[in-house]
Amino acid sequence: MEIQQARGFVAVAEELHFGRASDRLRLTQSALSRSLAQLERSLGSKLVERTTRSAELTPAGEALLPHAREIITLADRCADIVSEAAQGRTGRVRLGFASASTNHIVGSLAREIRRRLPGLRLELESSALSHRGLEQILEGSLDIALGRWDLLPAEVASRVVTHEELVLALPQGHPMATRAKVSLKELERDSWITLPSGPGAALPQRLHMLAAKVGFVPRITQIAPDSTTSLVLVASGFGVAMTQSSVQQHIYAPGVVFRPIAESPPPLPVRLVWRREDPSPALAEVIDVAEALYPVRGSQARSVRD
Repeated sequence: MEIQQARGFVAVAEELHFGRASDRLRLTQSALSRSLAQLERSLGSKLVERTTRSAELTPAGEALLPHAREIITLADRCADIVSEAAQGRTGRVRLGFASASTNHIVGSLAREIRRRLPGLRLELESSALSHRGLEQILEGSLDIALGRWDLLPAEVASRVVTHEELVLALPQGHPMATRAKVSLKELERDSWITLPSGPGAALPQRLHMLAAKVGFVPRITQIAPDSTTSLVLVASGFGVAMTQSSVQQHIYAPGVVFRPIAESPPPLPVRLVWRREDPSPALAEVIDVAEALYPVRGSQARSVRD
């Protein structure tokens, strides 16, 4: 059944009159009659009984009518479906994020996307470390990722959504735990716990950079797979760690004392990253939602997307 045949059949079925049906469709009666006859031949059954003044549906016509209406509704909906997809209001976006310390940002963003773009399917995937999310962006297995990177490859665009302060995590009984602030220099003899290094891994890079500025190389004795494990190791007395304020605020860590760094290092940006040449309209809509939700000011807020 072709869509025009369906429209002609439904018009006749609803008007029960070929003249009114042809006027409704802006067709001649002969063209409408030919279309209906072709439909009846293709289906092998008579659908309409014609008289000089009216038309009546046969049992086969009655059975076909609701399905013909569905065909017309679906055909009319196709234009809307294509338009919504082109505008980014439907489709799929795969969002990766790093560990529990970014859950609050992801939760707020997901709620806003659901509110503004109810037809869009947002798929969330967590990983322990930011650099794994960057690898997945480059591989194409993620569309956008949230994490912390100081260095990004040229093929990746990014936007800062917030900044976090760097803090020190000390065991509760550490001699410096009662200080209001702690200098990195005062911890040069301590054992250090870090996260794994990797492309763009911000925390290990920041630790080595800041330690070098005050004149020492940190003695790394433990590499934790994630921030939660790092805090467990700190609480157990295996060493000290540098982490970010979101870890202090959002990860339960009994036995750990957090202290500001006396050297007041620059804050760590939290970014959304995506492939610069990604043509997805749905991804562009998600980025726009993030910009409205997290309006970070300044030249570092966003790199060029186009």
